[in-house]
This record gives sequence, structure tokens and C-alpha cells, in this order.
Amino acid sequence: MGLMKVFSGSEILALALKEKIEEAGVETEIKNNIQSARMSGFPNLDSAVEVFIQETDFAKANPVIKEFRLSI
Repeated sequence: MGLMKVFSGSEILALALKEKIEEAGVETEIKNNIQSARMSGFPNLDSAVEVFIQETDFAKANPVIKEFRLSI
């Protein structure tokens, strides 16, 4: 299995979700594309940060992700 993207958005929201997922005992990885977007001339940075988890952890993280999406 591999990594799956569970969120793409602003850095603030991505870090908030990362914290909530990790509190549930699931490791996360963050991919921050802000500098790449800025260098390539794309002004829209709203979805420049992505949160990934292992596919095998999806069942454990999904309730946290759903609750987070409803709260934003």
C-alpha cells in the first residue's frame, strides 16, 4: 500500500487537520507546494499544502477527516 492524499488546502487548515489525525494515532505527511507555486507564478495558493496518510490507516482517520471537513 502507499500514501493517499486526504486534504489539499491552505497551510493553516492542513496543519490543523494533521494535528487532529495524529491525535487519533495516525501518522501523516505534509507536502508543501507554496514555494513551488510562488516560483512558477501561480498566485492561487489556496490548495498548495497537501496532507497524506497511509492507505491502511484510512479507516481509522476517516471519521476525523469527515468531522474536520464539516467544521470548516
